[in-house]
Amino acid sequence: MDFDLMVEVTPLLIRAAWVTIDISSRAIFFGFFVACGLVFLQTLRFAPIRWFARGYVSIVRGTPYFVQLLLVFYGGPSIGLRLDPVTCGVVVGAFNIGAYMSEAIRGSIESVDNGQTEAARSLGFGRAQTMFYIVLPQAASLMIRSVGVLAIVLIKNSSLVSIISVVELTYQAQRLIGSTYKPLEIFTLSALMYIVIIYAVMGIIELAYRRATRYTTQ
Repeated sequence: MDFDLMVEVTPLLIRAAWVTIDISSRAIFFGFFVACGLVFLQTLRFAPIRWFARGYVSIVRGTPYFVQLLLVFYGGPSIGLRLDPVTCGVVVGAFNIGAYMSEAIRGSIESVDNGQTEAARSLGFGRAQTMFYIVLPQAASLMIRSVGVLAIVLIKNSSLVSIISVVELTYQAQRLIGSTYKPLEIFTLSALMYIVIIYAVMGIIELAYRRATRYTTQ
């Protein structure tokens, strides 16, 4: 292996890795709010809104992220939706992971024992108060790991934004390979950087989980 080359290209790959982190973190942040909105819509009594939310989740989960990217970036201009590559990566990533997160959040909420809700309502809590003060604090610890796993999946899938010319880690690696003809060295470095990013996220998830369960676990 050409270690001199690896040292030389490391700063370029690190800068590209920051683009990967930036796109992924923004998509996860906005995706969480998309997920909360979808969960809320599915709790409404107006059936068409519930059907819309469920249909959206089904469509997003039933189509590849790759196809969603191409549809929005290349098909969007035909209906007046023009996004630059980075914005497109963030928007599509947010609406994609939002659909998956909504199911994780909804499942965590539904796993809280119904007796908790009944007890809160018998004490005079309203529906919103019961959700925010009783159900969500208990569901939070349940959803952290499942949502965290989805965040990791999104970070890995962020490599697909290279298809719309976002200069993130994978795209930069491909460009460097085209000029150096050293795929083993370049992709080895890229893989190591992905591993560092993923394990850092895993550490954050585990820390959040421990803090959320510090009063409920021995």
